[in-house]
Amino acid sequence: MDLDLDLEHTAPPPVRSDYRIGAIGAGFIMRDVQLPAYRNAGFHVAALASRTAEIAREVADFRGVPQVYDSIDELLRDGSIDIFDIAIPPDRQVDIIRRMVRIGARPKGILAQKPLATDLTGARDVVQICADHGIILAVNQNMRFDQSIRALRTVLRRGYLGEPVLATIEMRAVPHWQAWLQHYRRLTLLNMSVHHLDTLRWLFGEPDAVYTSARRDPRTAFAHEDGICMYILEYANQFRAAAWDDVWVGPRTTAQDQDPYIRWRVEGLEGVAEGWLGWPHYPDRRPSGMRFNTRRQPDTWFIPKWNEVWFPDAFSGPMGALMDAITLGKPPMNSGFDNLSTMALVEACYLSLSEKRRVELVEVNRDATHNIAI
Repeated sequence: MDLDLDLEHTAPPPVRSDYRIGAIGAGFIMRDVQLPAYRNAGFHVAALASRTAEIAREVADFRGVPQVYDSIDELLRDGSIDIFDIAIPPDRQVDIIRRMVRIGARPKGILAQKPLATDLTGARDVVQICADHGIILAVNQNMRFDQSIRALRTVLRRGYLGEPVLATIEMRAVPHWQAWLQHYRRLTLLNMSVHHLDTLRWLFGEPDAVYTSARRDPRTAFAHEDGICMYILEYANQFRAAAWDDVWVGPRTTAQDQDPYIRWRVEGLEGVAEGWLGWPHYPDRRPSGMRFNTRRQPDTWFIPKWNEVWFPDAFSGPMGALMDAITLGKPPMNSGFDNLSTMALVEACYLSLSEKRRVELVEVNRDATHNIAI
């Protein structure tokens, strides 16, 4: 049987892409990832502002953003902006959005960073504010747009693997922990595992329960609850998904980085898929990759290839999804409302960690989406 090997590894371009974007924040993710991705996609970043005006001007000059504001509030008052793209620490996102509506700004949409807030309560506040004021909210859960993950979703959707039995993500990579994280105590689950938890939700749906175990990361000097983390997601049909997020990797030197990697594997009744992410090798352009087999064509590994990379190419995807939501009048696939379930899963992981037990999602999710109109 011939298989369709067009696995839709990149998101299609938005139906309309001429919306005026106002960028809030000028740190690494905006300067070196999102702005290049938007430029390559032909999106129009019309203005930029940051907490530090000098840095905002420097980044705008470097990336060709035509308008720079001396303060974020000045940008929020620009009525010509269609979409605000917020790239600031999560503890400040709620405040920025509250200031936005207090000033009277009513953009067509907002793209917020993940995590949406430092806890589920803050995330719910963000979603509620946007719902109350008719603003479409999307969340930059960009791992959904990694090329290997999108290809995997296509393989699953077409049934090439049959019913999923087990999925795993194995990460051995050292993130760059930003300075502002030292104020949270919440570290890996909130700021790194949120990628993996959201991706597992997107691929396989909502789990019933989670069990989490963690220890301190020996390299991270500031206080934190969760360093090296392992978690198991349990589903009603006996499917299991598990991950370990090893942010230690081992003692590293400039000559020996301990070979960092992120790998995933999905086993089904009809086949197996496995892949790897190129992100640990950034800034080198190393594409993510995958291979899979299926009983529909036995004894063969299919190995698709592409040139795109997660950082920065995939980052046009979350913004494009928001643009389509605005144009077509429907919630984006990465909506704030959907993201509450990801934040509930993060919250359940922390509850499991603190109480050393299996936590059912209903324990933290009872009120997460209640009465929010979308």
